Amino acid sequence: MDPRKQLTIIKAGCVELIPEDELLKKLSKGKPLKIKFGADPSAPDLHLGHTVILQKLRTFQELGHEVIFIIGDFTAMIGDPSGKSETRPQLSEKEVKQNAETYKKQVFKILNPKKTKIVYNSKWLKDIKLADIIHLASQYTVARMLERDDFMNRYEKERPISIHEFLYPLIQGYDSVVVKSDIEIGGTDQKFNLLVGRELQRQYKEEPQVILTMPILEGLDGQKKMSKSLNNYIGITEPSLEIFGKIMSISDELMLRYYDLVSGLTPQRIKEIKELIRSEKLHPKKAKSELAQILVERFYSAKEARVAAAEFESIFKEGNVPQDIELVKIPKHELKHNKIWLPKLMLLCGLSDSTSNARRVIKQGGVKVNNNKITEEKAEIDVSSETLIQAGKRGFKKVICA
Repeated sequence: MDPRKQLTIIKAGCVELIPEDELLKKLSKGKPLKIKFGADPSAPDLHLGHTVILQKLRTFQELGHEVIFIIGDFTAMIGDPSGKSETRPQLSEKEVKQNAETYKKQVFKILNPKKTKIVYNSKWLKDIKLADIIHLASQYTVARMLERDDFMNRYEKERPISIHEFLYPLIQGYDSVVVKSDIEIGGTDQKFNLLVGRELQRQYKEEPQVILTMPILEGLDGQKKMSKSLNNYIGITEPSLEIFGKIMSISDELMLRYYDLVSGLTPQRIKEIKELIRSEKLHPKKAKSELAQILVERFYSAKEARVAAAEFESIFKEGNVPQDIELVKIPKHELKHNKIWLPKLMLLCGLSDSTSNARRVIKQGGVKVNNNKITEEKAEIDVSSETLIQAGKRGFKKVICA
């Protein structure tokens, strides 16, 4: 494809392209470019927020370029300080390996395996010599590091900054040197790290990479960055009905944002959908349903999307119970005479992220046990036989004593 046409497609939806003229020059060479994306396996699952970048990587693949997906199994043990107000706890090698295995499976829900090269940065970092680390550290000053907003904020508030956190952007940047990346892509919160890689390539006499940043996707609350720790996420491996239901729960305004960032539709089609909603020719609920089906189809199949849509309508309109409900076995040591405190049961089976939140939902009348509403937060539930627990309109679990 003509380099300028490629450039237009690449720029769509991105926040910054640094610098644009260098990318056009690289594209004009007529050779496949190496597109670097690094992800630290700090959690076991990818969520919808990650797909903003993964979709852009897929676009690069469709344009004939090669994606180098770096699993930061070494850097994950340092912990990315980007946007953090406190020093992050470091992960063990075992935790990192477990999480990395799930990443490999999940990214191919979007990326083309034939055009993706997966590498682990421990391959070149685990045996790096102290002399090399000292040389790497000599490339940046403390003053430059403190230009980062997160570091500066912590410094001014007299919150700890560990020396190893200064090494993180240097080591991530060194990855760019090793793989000789032409372009590195990341979220806007990664801009500093990406620029370090560009600078290090210069220091190592390589052609510097171009930087492309993508917007950060807001979570289900519509305010904070999508994050598993904030429980405002949509996991790409969650059950299809759960994905569908979560999309249906977001605000109309956030739905339009999701159309822009994760629908995968053309800008023209998204513009048409927005105009139909504004002119009241398309109801927002219908638009959400269409978006939910697009996402379920992407992560599962067209058939699964249709089933999820029908089942969602059945549950919400007719009050029916989903056909496929996860069975959770509760360990005996958590029980007393086969009974367990309901808020704790909700926590153990994944229907709440805390007992205090579970108590709030119970008091509000949002919990049913075997289709009977429970409003007493002190209630104890007998799980000696299979028991159906419902929290809110979308949360269903079957539980039994292990």
